[in-house]
Amino acid sequence: MVAVPIIEGARAARFPAFPVGGTAGASLKPEHLAAIHADPAPVGFFEVHAENYMGAGGPPHAALAAIRERWPVSLHGVCMSIGGPQPLDKDHLRRFKSLVERYEPALVSEHLAWATHDTTYFNDLLPLPYTQATLARVAEHIDEMQEAIRRPILLENPSTYVVFPESTLGETEFLRELVRRTGCGLLLDVNNVFVSATNHGFSALEYLAGFPLEHVGEIHLAGHAEQEDDEGALLLIDSHDGPVADAVWKLYEIVIGRSGPVPTLIEWDSDIPDWPVLKAEAEATQRILDREAACPARGMAHA
Repeated sequence: MVAVPIIEGARAARFPAFPVGGTAGASLKPEHLAAIHADPAPVGFFEVHAENYMGAGGPPHAALAAIRERWPVSLHGVCMSIGGPQPLDKDHLRRFKSLVERYEPALVSEHLAWATHDTTYFNDLLPLPYTQATLARVAEHIDEMQEAIRRPILLENPSTYVVFPESTLGETEFLRELVRRTGCGLLLDVNNVFVSATNHGFSALEYLAGFPLEHVGEIHLAGHAEQEDDEGALLLIDSHDGPVADAVWKLYEIVIGRSGPVPTLIEWDSDIPDWPVLKAEAEATQRILDREAACPARGMAHA
């Protein structure tokens, strides 16, 4: 499989090309729109779930267009089912391509997961076994998606609650090989790393030591919930319904110390707080990014 280069479109850009590097962003929620537009300096960028904007028009598109006029946008897909055994949904891919062309996002991403089976669509991002057969199928799907939208995507590492005995590759090895085969980049979700490490009893630090940070184009941070499994053991759920946990902040600082300042998003998708609460999380992220950018020795190394 051949890596897909960025292919510049012939038509003129509809929106300003805002820089996104080294900035902290936040999930865009309708209840925050008025506060965001009244804020002279809200965050560096906003991320939206592509599936919320696949209609032809109406208030959602008017709101997103107004945001895109003033800030960069990251387009995050949740239903492409890149890890699924069946072919990609051509209609869904066409709508996704239309959104990329319509809003010219600074970042485009999807998940290493599957979410459909035949005509059933699950409201979840489900894990997959890391085998050579799965690797070939996922790489084929990434190639198809990148060829359709005419640019590379960022692929997000999952949060997982089960593992497959069939797996013959580690997750970081699987992701590294996908990058090599397809030319895609990676979206590192640090909260997902912590959730999976806790649930399966492996070291988050060892996982990150093997992660190909040089290919990371965006980072996600989010809150998680604590539950118990059937045996009473701690089970973490990637819930996106609260502030980032202290342990995740510590992992993030380690990552940024190694990678340099990478665009980082605060995800908050349920129990949505008032805008100042979400903005404060993004501001804490920006302070870490700025501190790393201001470190001369590290800046030289990253350069």
